[in-house]
Amino acid sequence: MTATRPGAVRLSRVTRLFDGLAAVSSVSLEIASGERVWLRGWNGSGKTTLLRLIATAISPTFGGGTVLGFDLQTQRSAIRARCDLLSHQTRLYEDLTAAENLRFACSLYGIDSRWAESALERVGLEELATVRVGRFSQGMRQRLTLARCLMRAPALVLLDEPYAALDVDARTVVDGLLTAAQARGQTVVVASHEAPTAHLVDREVTMDGGRVITPTGAAPS
Repeated sequence: MTATRPGAVRLSRVTRLFDGLAAVSSVSLEIASGERVWLRGWNGSGKTTLLRLIATAISPTFGGGTVLGFDLQTQRSAIRARCDLLSHQTRLYEDLTAAENLRFACSLYGIDSRWAESALERVGLEELATVRVGRFSQGMRQRLTLARCLMRAPALVLLDEPYAALDVDARTVVDGLLTAAQARGQTVVVASHEAPTAHLVDREVTMDGGRVITPTGAAPS
């Protein structure tokens, strides 16, 4: 019998309704600790809603589960402390510079502020460290959000369309994050309509109409 790695995400028949309509419908999904999963589907397939459910940004209407061993309904703060959701809502402060945004994040997460400089270098923003985020393009904001994630190194990283609005160099940064995640033992879920690069992920899961339509079991160790 082949042993499986501990589950980072375990969802059981999770459903989320908006105005009576199901954005996610009866999804059961297991993701192993340290696994890199590509969640594929077109706009409206339920990918973003599923990531927000896992990150506890919203609650299930029905169903439940655990994330990193914590209950999805009753231990939301513990999940948020160990999880980072990167979406189009970058949660950056426009009146602060790039460096100030990262140093503020350091203070929130109890991280040495010296990590901010190296994180900016890793995403190619070191020359813009003193520029206010209000002047950044969407692609630059995406890079800065990635820098915050690299700096924090959460146990679970959820990336919602991370390649959107990025140039070739910035896309390489995302690829590097996926590669580094494997070395660190982080669990990563990427939601994208694009096809994955095979060596960057362990498994592809497809969604359509709010449902998972591919096998949902965790990959074997």
